[in-house]
Amino acid sequence: MSFDALTRDQIQALLDEQTAAYRALQDSGLKLDLTRGKPSPAQLDLSNELLTLPGDDYTDAQGTDTRNYGGLNGLLELREIFAPIMQVPVEQVVAGDNASLAMMHDNLVFALFHGVPGSEQPWGVEESVKFVCPVPGYDRHFALLEEYGIEMVPVALNEDGPDMDAVREAVKDPAVKGMWLVPTYGNPTGAVVSEAVAAELAALDTAAPDFRIFWDNAYAVHHLTEEQTKTADILGLCVASGHPDRAVIFASTSKITFAGAGVSFMGSSADNIRWYLSHLGKRTIGPDKVNQLRHARYLGSTAGVHALMDRHREILAPKFEAVVRILRERLGEYGVASWTEPKGGYFVSLDVVDGTASRVIELTREAGVAMTPAGAAFPYGDDPRDRNIRIAPSYPSPEELTIAIDVLATSVLIAAAEQALG
Repeated sequence: MSFDALTRDQIQALLDEQTAAYRALQDSGLKLDLTRGKPSPAQLDLSNELLTLPGDDYTDAQGTDTRNYGGLNGLLELREIFAPIMQVPVEQVVAGDNASLAMMHDNLVFALFHGVPGSEQPWGVEESVKFVCPVPGYDRHFALLEEYGIEMVPVALNEDGPDMDAVREAVKDPAVKGMWLVPTYGNPTGAVVSEAVAAELAALDTAAPDFRIFWDNAYAVHHLTEEQTKTADILGLCVASGHPDRAVIFASTSKITFAGAGVSFMGSSADNIRWYLSHLGKRTIGPDKVNQLRHARYLGSTAGVHALMDRHREILAPKFEAVVRILRERLGEYGVASWTEPKGGYFVSLDVVDGTASRVIELTREAGVAMTPAGAAFPYGDDPRDRNIRIAPSYPSPEELTIAIDVLATSVLIAAAEQALG
């Protein structure tokens, strides 16, 4: 029965019931963590063969000794595996070290100090620099912008991508130099940018001639169903629209092989790649090519990546199904929450009663379940409606996850009842 149909006495009875259940959960001494979308030990175990590679044969397909300096753009045989996934010509792909976030960071810093191809001057000497930020979004993207004083312009993220009316309005400002997007199975909602929206982004008339789309394709192959959603070809769309330098595409193996010892990738126009490498060469003499070689040998091909991700799906899909099932069973009848049912990615986005998300997170923490802070999916950590909560089901065991979501649902009901009772 919906909260709207309950009397005050019925809500009080529900609060009393849920509070008793909550205290029992508190007394059980839980210590569970749903804060980040980390692969579980079982997922990491899938790639343990990497620990035996490359063995005594450390020469790449071009005859290069990977133990030595050089090779700033990364091993060709690994770039050949990931170029089709990124939909970028292999010569326009750079393979780096373990974190695509580091590549994003470098792109921002290089732009602030030097400008990008098409810039009249370095971004850092502009009166202000702004980025469009679809919300809910990825907190690490927002943290990078905040670190360097780049103003964030939030726009709503719909099921098919950002609100294009809001984006068109935002890019009329010449200070708006770029925007973030996770195009496939976005963090945290699971949204997928449609081909139509991607084409519109590629063709945008922007006041800034050096406007960039940071296209973080972190979950391109992270399907939770047999339906394999295809990412829009943003680079091709930008070229066709006469903006060949607009898209900068990022990816990594962080949730494919080892999260802490994977390989990152960047793809873009030939001019953007030359620009990036010219500045990267001052920071490093080359990436960890031994790690790149072992990845190339372990994965083998683009098909090998997809085959490995099918094994990830076998571990992950039941966890996401459990989250949705428990939320539906515990909260569905009360009308106090809504949630996404993503077809891929690493998160479920939960919206609770306005003004209660912070209280829900406080309750889960006090019951021994750590979750990402309320508002984390918004610039500056400020959710104006205080309603959004990001659920990361990947790391806990199925048994731990079931308990954690039960704690979360109980906390949602308590917070909603408290607010209803004033």
